[in-house]
Amino acid sequence: MKHFTIILLSLLLGLCPPAFAADGEGEVDFLALAALMLRDGNVDRAIIALDQVDLTAEGVDRVRYYTLRGMAHMRRNEREPARDALLMAVDSGQAEPVVFVYLAQVNYQLEDYRATIDALDRAGDALARVPSAYHMKAQSYWLLDEPVMALATLDQGARMFRDDPNFIRRKVFYLVDLGLYKAAVEQGRRYLEQSAGKLEDYVALGNALRASGELDEAASFLEEAQLIFPDSADVKKVLAHVYIERGELSAAADLLYKAALLDPGLLAEAAELYRRAGQIHRALAINGRLSDQPEKFRQRLALYLELHNYEQAAAMEVPLRRVGLLENEDLRYAIAYSLFKTGAFGAAEEHLSALNRPDLFRKAAELRRAIQDCVEDSWKCL
Repeated sequence: MKHFTIILLSLLLGLCPPAFAADGEGEVDFLALAALMLRDGNVDRAIIALDQVDLTAEGVDRVRYYTLRGMAHMRRNEREPARDALLMAVDSGQAEPVVFVYLAQVNYQLEDYRATIDALDRAGDALARVPSAYHMKAQSYWLLDEPVMALATLDQGARMFRDDPNFIRRKVFYLVDLGLYKAAVEQGRRYLEQSAGKLEDYVALGNALRASGELDEAASFLEEAQLIFPDSADVKKVLAHVYIERGELSAAADLLYKAALLDPGLLAEAAELYRRAGQIHRALAINGRLSDQPEKFRQRLALYLELHNYEQAAAMEVPLRRVGLLENEDLRYAIAYSLFKTGAFGAAEEHLSALNRPDLFRKAAELRRAIQDCVEDSWKCL
C-alpha cells in the first residue's frame, strides 16, 4: 500500500505546475508552493503554505487547494481530515480518477468499506493500471460480508492482470473461510502452478485438503511441504492432525514432538498425543519440560492416574494447591480418589466435602460408600 500511495502521489502531482510562482504584483502563489513542498516531501511546510491560501479570494482554484490538502493530510496519516478535504475537492469539481483512488484508500483505512467501493467505482478506467485497487475492492466486499461480490472482483482482477497470481491466492483464503474446501484446493493448485508459494499458502491448502476429507492427498502434500519448509512448526502441526484423523497416533505424536522442538508451546499437546497413543512414560518425560506450571500439574495428575500410580497422584495435592488448581472440582475429585486408593480416607473425605457440582456430588456419595465399606471390612480394599 505504501508503494501504491507513492505512485498515486506522483501521478497527481504531475497534474500540478512544476514550481511555485509570483503573480504580477509580487504575491506568492501558495498553491504552487504547497505542490512543490509535497513533491519534495516537506509535508508540514506544504500544510503551512495551504493555510495561507484565502479561499474567499476571487479566482482561487478550490479544486487544486482541497486536492493538495487531502494529499498532505494523507502523507501525515491524518485520515479523517484527508477524507474531508478530498470530498471537498470532488464537490468543487475534481474529476481526476486518481483522486477517487486516493479517496478509496482513505475510506478503507477508516474502515468505511461501502464508501471505499463507491470511490473505486467512480475512478473508472484508472483502475486498469492499479491491481492493488482490485484487492482493496475485493477485501471491502469481503469485510461487508458480501463474499459473492468479493470473489467476482478477484476474478475480474485476475483476468485483467494475468501475470499477478495474488488474485488467485486471495481467492483461496476466501474459499477456505467459506468452507468451500474442494474449490479452495482446485484454486490453490492453480496458484502453486504460477507461483513458488509461501509457507502460509501450503498450510492453508493442506488444511483445505484435510477439511475436504482428502486425507491421503493432504498427507502427501504436507509431507512435500515439510521438505520445502523443514523449519516450520505449522506444517508439522497440520500434518500431525492429518495423521490423527487417519488413526496414526504414534506417528502424529512423533511429528508434533518435532514441531514442539521448534515451538515449545506445542509440548503439552505432544505429551497428550503420546498419552493417547499409549506411550505414557514418554508423555511423562515431555510433561516434565512444560514451563506452564498449571498445565504441567494438571496433565501430570492425569498421567499418574492413567498409570494407576495413586501415591504420586495423591502427592500432586501440594503443587496443585500452590497454583490454585484445587478450585477446579474435577481435579479435587481426582485427588480425593487418589487419597482413597492409598488408604488416606480422612484426607479424601476433606476434599469430597468441598464438592458442590451435582455430577461430582453423586460420585462423591459413591466414593464415601466405598470408604465406609473399606472401614468396616478392610479386606475389601486390598
